[in-house]
Amino acid sequence: MEWLVPLEEYIKAGVHIGTRIKTRDMKKYIAKVRRDGLAIIDINKTDERLRMVTRFLSRYEPLEILVVGRRETSKRPLQMLNKYTGIITYPGRYPPGLLTNISLSNFSDVEVVVVTDPILDKNALIDAYRTGKIIIGLVDTNNTLRYIDLAIPCNNRGAKSLALIYYLITREYLRNRGVIPKKGELDVGYIAFAETEKEEEEI
Repeated sequence: MEWLVPLEEYIKAGVHIGTRIKTRDMKKYIAKVRRDGLAIIDINKTDERLRMVTRFLSRYEPLEILVVGRRETSKRPLQMLNKYTGIITYPGRYPPGLLTNISLSNFSDVEVVVVTDPILDKNALIDAYRTGKIIIGLVDTNNTLRYIDLAIPCNNRGAKSLALIYYLITREYLRNRGVIPKKGELDVGYIAFAETEKEEEEI
Protein backbone atom coordinates (compact mmCIF):
# COMPACT_ATOMS: atom_id res chain seq x y z
CA MET A 1 0.00 0.00 0.00
CA GLU A 2 1.18 3.50 -0.83
CA TRP A 3 2.42 5.56 2.10
CA LEU A 4 0.49 8.68 3.14
CA VAL A 5 3.79 10.49 2.59
CA PRO A 6 7.12 9.04 1.47
CA LEU A 7 9.04 7.22 4.20
CA GLU A 8 11.76 9.86 3.96
CA GLU A 9 9.30 12.55 5.07
CA TYR A 10 8.40 10.62 8.20
CA ILE A 11 12.08 10.19 9.00
CA LYS A 12 12.96 13.81 8.21
CA ALA A 13 10.23 14.97 10.61
CA GLY A 14 11.48 12.61 13.31
CA VAL A 15 8.14 10.82 13.64
CA HIS A 16 9.99 7.58 14.44
CA ILE A 17 12.06 8.96 17.33
CA GLY A 18 10.79 7.58 20.62
CA THR A 19 12.18 7.94 24.13
CA ARG A 20 14.46 5.91 26.37
CA ILE A 21 11.42 4.85 28.36
CA LYS A 22 9.58 1.89 26.88
CA THR A 23 6.27 0.84 28.40
CA ARG A 24 4.82 -2.63 28.04
CA ASP A 25 1.85 -1.23 26.10
CA MET A 26 4.11 0.31 23.48
CA LYS A 27 6.39 -2.67 22.80
CA LYS A 28 4.28 -3.73 19.81
CA TYR A 29 4.94 -0.36 18.15
CA ILE A 30 8.72 -0.34 18.64
CA ALA A 31 10.84 -1.40 15.66
CA LYS A 32 14.18 -1.43 17.50
CA VAL A 33 16.16 0.09 20.34
CA ARG A 34 19.38 1.95 19.56
CA ARG A 35 22.62 1.35 21.44
CA ASP A 36 22.02 4.50 23.46
CA GLY A 37 18.69 3.10 24.62
CA LEU A 38 16.48 5.29 22.45
CA ALA A 39 13.44 3.42 21.13
CA ILE A 40 12.61 3.70 17.43
CA ILE A 41 8.93 3.61 16.49
CA ASP A 42 7.80 1.37 13.61
CA ILE A 43 6.74 3.89 10.96
CA ASN A 44 4.79 1.22 9.11
CA LYS A 45 2.50 1.04 12.11
CA THR A 46 2.32 4.81 12.41
CA ASP A 47 1.18 5.09 8.80
CA GLU A 48 -1.25 2.20 9.21
CA ARG A 49 -2.81 3.68 12.35
CA LEU A 50 -3.05 7.13 10.78
CA ARG A 51 -5.11 5.62 7.95
CA MET A 52 -7.38 3.82 10.37
CA VAL A 53 -7.86 6.78 12.70
CA THR A 54 -8.54 9.31 9.94
CA ARG A 55 -11.10 6.99 8.34
CA PHE A 56 -12.76 6.72 11.73
CA LEU A 57 -12.68 10.47 12.39
CA SER A 58 -14.21 11.22 9.00
CA ARG A 59 -17.45 9.62 10.19
CA TYR A 60 -17.91 12.55 12.55
CA GLU A 61 -18.75 16.19 11.96
CA PRO A 62 -16.03 18.70 12.91
CA LEU A 63 -17.99 19.91 15.95
CA GLU A 64 -18.25 16.34 17.25
CA ILE A 65 -14.46 16.14 17.65
CA LEU A 66 -12.26 17.80 20.27
CA VAL A 67 -8.46 17.84 20.03
CA VAL A 68 -6.33 18.96 22.97
CA GLY A 69 -2.60 19.53 23.32
CA ARG A 70 -0.88 21.13 26.28
CA ARG A 71 2.61 20.77 24.84
CA GLU A 72 3.86 24.02 23.29
CA THR A 73 4.87 22.27 20.07
CA SER A 74 1.24 21.25 19.51
CA LYS A 75 -0.07 24.83 19.52
CA ARG A 76 0.48 25.62 15.85
CA PRO A 77 -0.60 22.17 14.54
CA LEU A 78 -3.88 22.40 16.46
CA GLN A 79 -4.54 25.93 15.22
CA MET A 80 -4.01 24.78 11.64
CA LEU A 81 -6.18 21.70 12.13
CA ASN A 82 -9.01 23.94 13.30
CA LYS A 83 -8.46 26.40 10.46
CA TYR A 84 -8.73 23.78 7.73
CA THR A 85 -11.33 21.41 9.18
CA GLY A 86 -13.37 23.31 11.75
CA ILE A 87 -12.60 20.61 14.33
CA ILE A 88 -12.67 21.99 17.89
CA THR A 89 -9.15 22.38 19.26
CA TYR A 90 -7.75 23.55 22.58
CA PRO A 91 -4.02 24.26 22.36
CA GLY A 92 -2.47 24.85 25.76
CA ARG A 93 -4.11 24.25 29.10
CA TYR A 94 -7.28 22.16 29.03
CA PRO A 95 -10.15 24.20 30.51
CA PRO A 96 -11.48 22.45 33.65
CA GLY A 97 -15.02 21.15 33.20
CA LEU A 98 -15.00 21.52 29.42
CA LEU A 99 -16.40 17.99 29.01
CA THR A 100 -18.15 17.60 32.36
CA ASN A 101 -19.79 20.86 33.46
CA ILE A 102 -22.86 21.56 31.34
CA SER A 103 -23.33 24.97 32.99
CA LEU A 104 -20.11 26.32 31.47
CA SER A 105 -20.43 28.56 28.43
CA ASN A 106 -17.67 26.61 26.69
CA PHE A 107 -19.06 23.16 27.58
CA SER A 108 -18.23 20.76 24.76
CA ASP A 109 -20.58 17.84 24.12
CA VAL A 110 -18.41 16.02 21.58
CA GLU A 111 -18.27 12.35 20.62
CA VAL A 112 -14.51 11.97 20.13
CA VAL A 113 -11.56 13.38 22.05
CA VAL A 114 -7.99 13.37 20.69
CA VAL A 115 -5.12 13.86 23.15
CA THR A 116 -1.68 14.86 21.89
CA ASP A 117 0.09 13.36 24.91
CA PRO A 118 -1.82 11.19 27.41
CA ILE A 119 0.59 12.29 30.15
CA LEU A 120 0.42 16.06 29.69
CA ASP A 121 -3.24 15.94 28.66
CA LYS A 122 -4.26 13.63 31.49
CA ASN A 123 -7.07 15.90 32.75
CA ALA A 124 -8.76 15.86 29.36
CA LEU A 125 -8.09 12.13 29.07
CA ILE A 126 -9.74 11.37 32.41
CA ASP A 127 -12.72 13.65 31.72
CA ALA A 128 -13.20 12.03 28.32
CA TYR A 129 -13.11 8.58 29.87
CA ARG A 130 -15.56 9.50 32.63
CA THR A 131 -18.03 10.95 30.14
CA GLY A 132 -17.85 7.99 27.77
CA LYS A 133 -16.11 9.68 24.86
CA ILE A 134 -14.16 7.75 22.25
CA ILE A 135 -10.51 8.56 22.94
CA ILE A 136 -7.74 8.77 20.37
CA GLY A 137 -4.18 9.26 21.56
CA LEU A 138 -0.90 10.22 19.95
CA VAL A 139 1.33 7.89 21.92
CA ASP A 140 5.10 7.84 22.33
CA THR A 141 7.12 4.95 23.73
CA ASN A 142 6.82 6.31 27.28
CA ASN A 143 3.01 6.36 27.21
CA THR A 144 0.54 3.69 28.26
CA LEU A 145 -2.68 2.88 26.44
CA ARG A 146 -4.87 3.27 29.52
CA TYR A 147 -8.21 4.81 28.51
CA ILE A 148 -7.05 5.02 24.86
CA ASP A 149 -9.43 3.46 22.32
CA LEU A 150 -7.38 4.20 19.20
CA ALA A 151 -3.65 4.93 19.24
CA ILE A 152 -1.29 6.59 16.77
CA PRO A 153 2.30 5.64 17.70
CA CYS A 154 4.58 8.59 17.02
CA ASN A 155 6.98 11.14 18.43
CA ASN A 156 4.44 13.34 20.22
CA ARG A 157 7.04 15.88 21.40
CA GLY A 158 8.87 17.29 18.39
CA ALA A 159 7.54 20.29 16.49
CA LYS A 160 8.09 18.79 13.03
CA SER A 161 6.73 15.40 14.03
CA LEU A 162 3.52 16.89 15.44
CA ALA A 163 3.26 19.16 12.41
CA LEU A 164 3.39 16.20 10.03
CA ILE A 165 1.02 14.05 12.08
CA TYR A 166 -1.62 16.77 12.34
CA TYR A 167 -1.09 17.77 8.72
CA LEU A 168 -1.88 14.20 7.67
CA ILE A 169 -4.89 14.01 9.99
CA THR A 170 -6.15 17.25 8.43
CA ARG A 171 -5.56 16.18 4.84
CA GLU A 172 -6.98 12.68 5.23
CA TYR A 173 -10.01 13.92 7.15
CA LEU A 174 -10.81 16.34 4.33
CA ARG A 175 -10.17 13.69 1.67
CA ASN A 176 -12.34 11.10 3.37
CA ARG A 177 -15.20 13.55 3.81
CA GLY A 178 -15.03 14.62 0.17
CA VAL A 179 -14.03 18.20 0.92
CA ILE A 180 -10.95 17.78 -1.28
CA PRO A 181 -10.34 15.09 -3.93
CA LYS A 182 -9.06 11.66 -2.89
CA LYS A 183 -5.59 12.62 -4.09
CA GLY A 184 -6.03 16.29 -3.26
CA GLU A 185 -3.52 18.29 -1.24
CA LEU A 186 -3.76 21.25 1.09
CA ASP A 187 -2.57 24.61 -0.16
CA VAL A 188 0.37 24.44 2.26
CA GLY A 189 2.96 21.81 3.12
CA TYR A 190 3.25 20.17 6.51
CA ILE A 191 5.97 22.56 7.64
CA ALA A 192 3.30 25.28 7.81
CA PHE A 193 1.82 23.28 10.70
CA ALA A 194 5.04 23.72 12.70
CA GLU A 195 5.95 26.65 14.92
CA THR A 196 7.82 29.35 13.02
CA GLU A 197 11.30 30.36 14.15
CA LYS A 198 9.94 33.67 15.40
CA GLU A 199 7.24 31.93 17.44
CA GLU A 200 9.78 29.52 18.90
CA GLU A 201 11.99 32.43 20.00
CA GLU A 202 9.05 34.01 21.78
CA ILE A 203 8.23 30.84 23.75
